[in-house]
Amino acid sequence: MTQQQTWSQRFESALHPAIARFNASINFDIQLIEYDITGSQAHAKMLAHTGIISTEEGEKLVSGLEKIRQEYRQGDFNPGVDAEDVHFAVEKRLTEILGDVAKKLHTARSRNDQVGTDTRLYLRDQIQQIRHLIRDFQGVLVEIAEENIETLIPGYTHLQRAQPLSLAHHLLAYFQMTQRDWERLGDVLRRVNISPLGCGALAGTTFPIDRHYSAKLLDFDAVYENSLDGVSDRDFAIEFLAAASLIMVHLSRLSEEVIFWASEEFRFVILKDSCATGSSIMPQKKNPDVPELVRGKTGRVFGHLQALLVMMKGLPLAYNKDLQEDKEALFDSVNTVKACLEAMTILLHEGLEFRTQRLAEAVCEDFSNATDVADYLAAKGIPFREAYNLVGKVVKTCIASKKLLKDLSLDEWKQLHTAFEADIYEAISPRQVVAARNSYGGTGFAQISKALTRARSQMTTHTNYL
Repeated sequence: MTQQQTWSQRFESALHPAIARFNASINFDIQLIEYDITGSQAHAKMLAHTGIISTEEGEKLVSGLEKIRQEYRQGDFNPGVDAEDVHFAVEKRLTEILGDVAKKLHTARSRNDQVGTDTRLYLRDQIQQIRHLIRDFQGVLVEIAEENIETLIPGYTHLQRAQPLSLAHHLLAYFQMTQRDWERLGDVLRRVNISPLGCGALAGTTFPIDRHYSAKLLDFDAVYENSLDGVSDRDFAIEFLAAASLIMVHLSRLSEEVIFWASEEFRFVILKDSCATGSSIMPQKKNPDVPELVRGKTGRVFGHLQALLVMMKGLPLAYNKDLQEDKEALFDSVNTVKACLEAMTILLHEGLEFRTQRLAEAVCEDFSNATDVADYLAAKGIPFREAYNLVGKVVKTCIASKKLLKDLSLDEWKQLHTAFEADIYEAISPRQVVAARNSYGGTGFAQISKALTRARSQMTTHTNYL
C-alpha cells in the first residue's frame, strides 16, 4: 500500500510506505512543534505587515496556530508518520481549522528556512536552561567549598601524591571549568541567535518580505546575510555540541574522582543512600551509579559531535536531506547534558559526605611536603636546585628507614644540613604547607577566601545572553 504525499502533483505515484517511514522525522522533530508554531506566527505577522496577505488573514493564521499549540499541550494533537514532519503536520491541521486561508502561510517560505528557524529557537531556549543548570551546579560547589576551606585533601599529579590542598581549592577548580562552560555557551548563543527565516529554499524569494521584521518578532539579533548560507549552516549546532562535549568532559572528570574517593582504597567520601545503589549478589556493596553513568554518557555527546562533523564535511550547498540528522544529535545531547548536570548537582548537594578525619590522616601519610623542605632551604639562601637534590636524598633515606619527614629528629635534620632549625617541623606540617601557598590562585587559605568572593561575584554576573 502506497502513501499519498503533500507535495506537488509533479509525482505520478505515491511514496512506498517503508520509504515514507524511513523519510519521516515526525517521531523526533515533534519536539520542535511549539517553536515551529512561534516561528510561523512571526512569519504570518510579517506577511500581513508587508501586505503580502491581508491583516485579517494574518490574524486568522496567528489565531489558528495558537489553537494548535493549545491542542498539542492538552494532548489533543498527536500527528503520526503520515504527516512526515512537524512542519507539514502543523500546516495540515491549520488547513483543517481555517480552510484555504491556511494555505497562504507558506508564502515566501520553504521548509529549509523554516526548520532552520525552528532549530535555532529550540537551541536558544535550551542553552538558556543549561546555563541555569550550570549556575545551580556552581552554587553547590561554592557552598561545599565555603564549608571546607581548611579541610585538607591530598593533591595528585600522574595520580601520585603531589602536594596537599584545601578541599575548597579542589572544588573551585571545577567551578572555574564550568564557568568557562557557562561563558562558552553564551558565545555560542550569539551565533545561534541569527534568523534564517526568509532565505527560502536557497535563493530568497520574489515576494517583498521584511526579514528584519520577523527576526525582531522572534528576538533574533540579526539575519543571515546570505540565503545559501542561511539554509545550510549548521556551524551553530556543531559549536553547541563542542561546548556540550566540554561540559561532559568536566562532569566526567569530577565523576572519576568521586568514584575513586568512594572506593575502599581512598575512603575520602561516603555515598549516601539517596544517590547510590546496591549489588544484586553482594549485599555489602554501595555503588556510585550516578558518576559512573555520567562518565558513560559523556561518550554519547562526543559521538553526536563527531557524527555532525562527518555529516557536514561533504555537503554541497545548499540544503540536503542529510541535515535532518542534526535533530536527534541535538535533542539527545541537550537532554543528556541537562540530566547529567542535574544529577551531579544532587549528588554533590545531598549524596556525598566528605570524611574529614580520613582526609586529615591522608595528608600525613606521604612525602607530599618534600617541596616545602626544599623551599625552606631556598628561603635560607641555598640554591633551589641544590636544595631539591638534597631533599631527594633525604626522602630516599627516609623510605629506606621506613620514616616520614616528620619523624626525623632535629639532630638528623642538622646532619643533613646545618640550615635546619626546629621550625622545620611547622614548615612541613600539612596545614602550613597549604597555608603557605598564598600566591594568586593558589591553595593558601587566604587566597581561597578571595577566590570564593570572586566566584560569588561571577555567579551574579549577567549578560544579554543569560
